[in-house]
Amino acid sequence: MTLTTARSPAIRLFLTATSLLFVELLLIRWIPANVIYVGFFRNFLLMASFLGIGLGILWGRDPRRIPISPFGPLLLALVLLVTQVQVAIHLDTSDEIFALGSSHGADTNFIILAILVIVTTVIMAGLAVPLGPLLNSMPPLRAYSLDILGSMTGIALFTVLSAAWTPPVVWFIVLAVIASALGVANGLTRISTITAGSLAGVVLVVGLSTSPNQTWSPYYKIDEYTESGVRAINVNGIPHQALWPADGPLREFYEQIYHWFPDRTYERVLIIGAGSGTDVSIALKQGAGHIDAVEIDPAIQAIGVDDHPDRPYDDPRVTRIVEDGRAFLRRTTERYDLVIFALPDSLTLVSTSANLRLESFLFTTEAFRDVRDHLADDGAVVLYNYYREPWLPQKIGGMLQEAFGSAPIMRLHGQGAATIAAGPMITALGGAAPPGDGVDPAPGISTPQPATDDWPFLYLRQPSIASYYLASLATIVVLAALLIGRAARRSGTSIRRFSPHFFVLGVAFLLLETRSLAMFSLLFGTTWLVNALVFFAILASVLLAILINQRTRFDSPRLLYLGLFGSITLTLALSPSALLIEPVWLRYILAAALAFAPVFFANLVFSYSFRDTKTADMAFASNLVGAVVGGAVEYIALISGYGFLLVVVAGLYLGAWLLATRFRYLADRDLAAPSESGARTGSAALPEPG
Repeated sequence: MTLTTARSPAIRLFLTATSLLFVELLLIRWIPANVIYVGFFRNFLLMASFLGIGLGILWGRDPRRIPISPFGPLLLALVLLVTQVQVAIHLDTSDEIFALGSSHGADTNFIILAILVIVTTVIMAGLAVPLGPLLNSMPPLRAYSLDILGSMTGIALFTVLSAAWTPPVVWFIVLAVIASALGVANGLTRISTITAGSLAGVVLVVGLSTSPNQTWSPYYKIDEYTESGVRAINVNGIPHQALWPADGPLREFYEQIYHWFPDRTYERVLIIGAGSGTDVSIALKQGAGHIDAVEIDPAIQAIGVDDHPDRPYDDPRVTRIVEDGRAFLRRTTERYDLVIFALPDSLTLVSTSANLRLESFLFTTEAFRDVRDHLADDGAVVLYNYYREPWLPQKIGGMLQEAFGSAPIMRLHGQGAATIAAGPMITALGGAAPPGDGVDPAPGISTPQPATDDWPFLYLRQPSIASYYLASLATIVVLAALLIGRAARRSGTSIRRFSPHFFVLGVAFLLLETRSLAMFSLLFGTTWLVNALVFFAILASVLLAILINQRTRFDSPRLLYLGLFGSITLTLALSPSALLIEPVWLRYILAAALAFAPVFFANLVFSYSFRDTKTADMAFASNLVGAVVGGAVEYIALISGYGFLLVVVAGLYLGAWLLATRFRYLADRDLAAPSESGARTGSAALPEPG
């Protein structure tokens, strides 16, 4: 490739999009791993990325105002802040990290979150400065397709790095390579030199801050250490597991099931959340005939294989399975004498949208029905954890009663709600007491609302949005409005050039993407790979929509909108649980068709409007700002569940249609291009911008 070719707008646009997606994923993964609190607000970083790209497009309209890109220096400042200053947010109690969704003690602690959001925004803006002119340098759909191809490349690169368990120093080295290629392509020697020097500092700082006993799985930063002679694991700075020997001193709840039934052995055992192997070791000690040990994190299981003192995973009676627990329950045909939910806490959100945790779909009424279907006639299921809130075992107990038809028995360990550890259990005893040990009454409080596949929020007592979430969301939306307004003025752009039509499309599509992710997580597992494949598939559907709009000149968007509303209606009519069919390949085809049909038609609608826009950069920026607002609106799922998001999406797309066809004085004035005769055609025809 010659230097001239490398500097072509197409290459520069592709590399810019690749770098933007790669940096976005890197920051969303790396910052929460080092700042505990941010792990519960990952979507805030996603919103910051969207806002930053929108700002960068505005800044790019007058690049003379930015003689030096802030990307490299600010990224170095962020790395120094996180690694050297050791940003830590005060928590009123250590238990807030487990039930943050219902706690109110963190209200005063989102200042650091706001700082990190602002820095992330400016970093992404500095990287996105060339994007606006590049979008305007070629036909809109060609520019959009190159942007999507670059985004897919960025996702693919980071997915490969995650699959290989690479540490962050490798991520930043890859980023340095991408940035170097982008600097050469842009031909901006001064900017690229400063960026290169800053990235070299970033790689050095990140490399020096890496601990020797640290592993980066696709989910966590994992640190191993020894405490009181026992090997233990921290994930993202939170104490997570200990590799207890089965013959040593143990927490009482590990062996509660065996105290309840002292003379019984279990031939077939399923352990969900097998982790580093302690529960497996105890079950083997108690005479289990065969154990299916299911753990979602391959690195944590590998630590158990290598370091657990009892070597339980080497036992021929144990089958190691790396998979989402709910997905395994759905595909297995085995029936078990004992099913153990072994402290399956994820301690973090698994994705940047949908507010899903790794265990979200494992603790729903429907999930417990799946467990019931895989129990032998006299089988038992036991759950234990540090529940920390008295209403939480009560909530799980109510869900178990609904699924099994009788209330669970319970044994409480520790004193006080802050240290409660319980073993809710249901057996074929019809609610009768077991032959051994004691049973405690459930906490005497009203039963909270059960978690369901549509409302999978175990750690919410009732449908609600915590006050500090609302405050944080409002802060981001106000900040976005102020920054966009100021950036527009400084770049000489009238705020009237922002497109209400593309703004609403951005809000709607973010919500549609959230609903699709939740649906696929339910059907195929709440895993990092499912997340990556969903986003990759969404971008692939964008490319297909672009191709169709390039090959087919629709005279009107009416059929596209009708297809969109029809697919949304069909998705609303069919519950995701109706797609839980076998074989898996048929489930995938049907689920993909149902989940991605609205996504596909939504992309047809967007690319139709984007095809003839005269200001591609402003349309794109408006769409990204809409996505920021969509990231805030998605929190209504905490109240309504995910199904209702489709109703909101339908209303938003109806509004977008009206903006493009009826309310022309509010809509974009540059959607339709003049025909060869100079007349306007199609129902989306609008006057030229003033």
